[in-house]
Amino acid sequence: MNWKDTLLNSALGAEAGFDNLKARLFNRLDHDKPYQIIYFRGYGSETAVSITGRVLRQRDLPTASDNSRFWENLVATYQRFESDEVSGVTVRVEAFGKSYTTVTNEEGYFEVMINPPDTLPPGRAWFPVSYFLDGVTQPNGQQVEKHGHLMISPPFSQFGIVSDIDDTVLVTGATSILQTARLTFLGNAYTRLPFAGVAAFYRALQSGPVTTLFNPIYYVSSSPWNLYDLLIDFFRIQGVPKGPLLLRDLGLSANQLGAGSHHEHKLAMIQKVMNVNPQLPFVLIGDSGQQDPEIYSQVVRDYPGRIRAIYIRDVTTTDRRDESVRELIRTTEAYNVPMLLVPDTVAAAEHAASLGLIDPDALPEIRADRRADTEL
Repeated sequence: MNWKDTLLNSALGAEAGFDNLKARLFNRLDHDKPYQIIYFRGYGSETAVSITGRVLRQRDLPTASDNSRFWENLVATYQRFESDEVSGVTVRVEAFGKSYTTVTNEEGYFEVMINPPDTLPPGRAWFPVSYFLDGVTQPNGQQVEKHGHLMISPPFSQFGIVSDIDDTVLVTGATSILQTARLTFLGNAYTRLPFAGVAAFYRALQSGPVTTLFNPIYYVSSSPWNLYDLLIDFFRIQGVPKGPLLLRDLGLSANQLGAGSHHEHKLAMIQKVMNVNPQLPFVLIGDSGQQDPEIYSQVVRDYPGRIRAIYIRDVTTTDRRDESVRELIRTTEAYNVPMLLVPDTVAAAEHAASLGLIDPDALPEIRADRRADTEL
């Protein structure tokens, strides 16, 4: 066993001990906190659907606004990360007239894979799903339940879209730790800014070249699940099309430490999306700041013939990074997949229109949306 393994095992043991101590103290001091079922939008196809969520004990976060003070945002962020997870509790999921049960893990997360019925209503993409904690009641005696929706790709979808979030949809400054921390801890869904033109471009991709279509959009990020509510609100406020968000658990594990964990997480999530949608080709969108070009080029190799185009927003300033991205572009060209390093959303949209991925009539709206976002 080398020193890295020793350090990792020590960290995992310390975390387990801390979780046990926290659980004992929590049972004594915080028994009056209400249960919360946080559902993450389920997704899948006519053959398989993934449903995930988390069970916590905490009160609702304060409602954010565009004039919230920085300390109010800081307190809300603290509450997001200081979560009291509920492990070992049975969650009952009801969807399509059937019930399924699963148990939360040590971090309070749960997941269940279901098979939807053979005959789904035509023309629909979103379906209701409900969650219950049987045998558990709120401190006021009420049943613990949550109601939401899951997304199933319709058979008439022409392609799916997988998009990164940080520095692709949301201005994060992921190449700067201090900038990322300032925006994450001191901002909220109203004060965070989108990249110019993203909302209109994604709406055009979701509609495709024919506005009666529905192309599913999946958002994959290494941001923690603790920011899920902030991101959902941000997308709603900015008019970015809704879709499942596939984020990351902050808990320690053997495969979550080290430089490769970001790459491995995003690749695994993309593989999961593509595997539950075996009938769909995909468009991939990311940025040059981290490892999106490397991850997406591997997806091209792993799923030949399944990728229609890749758009990489150029957010870096070094020639060395740009050249490494161009080398990956040459790699994907060997698979007949265009990967473009683009300066802005409009450049990606113009190329998408040339491929027949979006309606060319949507370009004026995307240009106008870029101008409006730039003036924010």
